[in-house]
Amino acid sequence: MRLLSAFAIGLIFGLGITISGMINPAKVLNFFDIAGTWDPSLAFVMAGALGVAIPGYWLVLRRPAPAMAAGFQLPDTRVIDRRLILGSATFGVGWGIAGFCPGGALPALGTGDPTVFLFLAALTGGLLLARVLQGRFPARKPA
Repeated sequence: MRLLSAFAIGLIFGLGITISGMINPAKVLNFFDIAGTWDPSLAFVMAGALGVAIPGYWLVLRRPAPAMAAGFQLPDTRVIDRRLILGSATFGVGWGIAGFCPGGALPALGTGDPTVFLFLAALTGGLLLARVLQGRFPARKPA
């Protein structure tokens, strides 16, 4: 049942990303090009996502446990540290350069566009490099 639920949620997410145009890197890059060919339509997509997510989280987190797990897996810290800032900046720069984020790239695989495959190969390489670097430079624990 968990696998079927995960598949259905992923399918709905992928359809939403596709219908909204977020699998089109040109549309995403135009959203970031405020001084040029700015396309504000993705701001409405993001606002719509927040309009669903905020009440959804509010309702779900009022429950004692999720429907298909023993407990919620929530962040255990609210510390904004160097790793969080660098990771967020790297994500944003990569999204701004490529026009893809992981959530938009996976459904875009269906287009057969070679740049999607190249992006996902680079993403995988970056994840593997990050894993190696995390082993060499472990996170500092706050004092």
